[in-house]
Amino acid sequence: MFGDESEVSTHPYLAHTWAPKGFDLKVQAPGQAKRRALLGVRDAVDGEMIVEVSRTKRSTDFIRLLERLDALHGPRTSTVPVVLVLDNGPIHKSKATTKALEERSSWLTPYWLPAYAPELNDIERDWRTLKRLHIANRVLRSEAELEAAVHHAIHAINQARGIHVGELPIAA
Repeated sequence: MFGDESEVSTHPYLAHTWAPKGFDLKVQAPGQAKRRALLGVRDAVDGEMIVEVSRTKRSTDFIRLLERLDALHGPRTSTVPVVLVLDNGPIHKSKATTKALEERSSWLTPYWLPAYAPELNDIERDWRTLKRLHIANRVLRSEAELEAAVHHAIHAINQARGIHVGELPIAA
């Protein structure tokens, strides 16, 4: 599995738009942008994305994602060991996360990527797809609308990969 974090905002992410050459494209977006952190993993075998949407990007949020992985791939549900590919981000190296990873060492092995190598993490392409194809060029008026758009995007990405939607574990 490939794990990483990203962010989305209620203000538009502009991608692939037409504008006159040299024109600085601006979109009116009322109010202050609301952000959500996306903490996710991508299963290298079937391509399924599992994403935790959070107001913060802290170790406790990452541990909540690990708890979801416990339910799906932990020792009670699977006998296959899992390798979780991670970058060296602070939330992956904190004391709390280190302890949580050690508690799962019977079935989960972290693999650390070199610093500044996002091209080696497959989930980066999924974040790009989510932002460019599902979130881009839209003004999302509320936090609830932003979260709904993210869940819809993850659902669409998983469905495009042929993952049975009835079994899709989407965060609440």
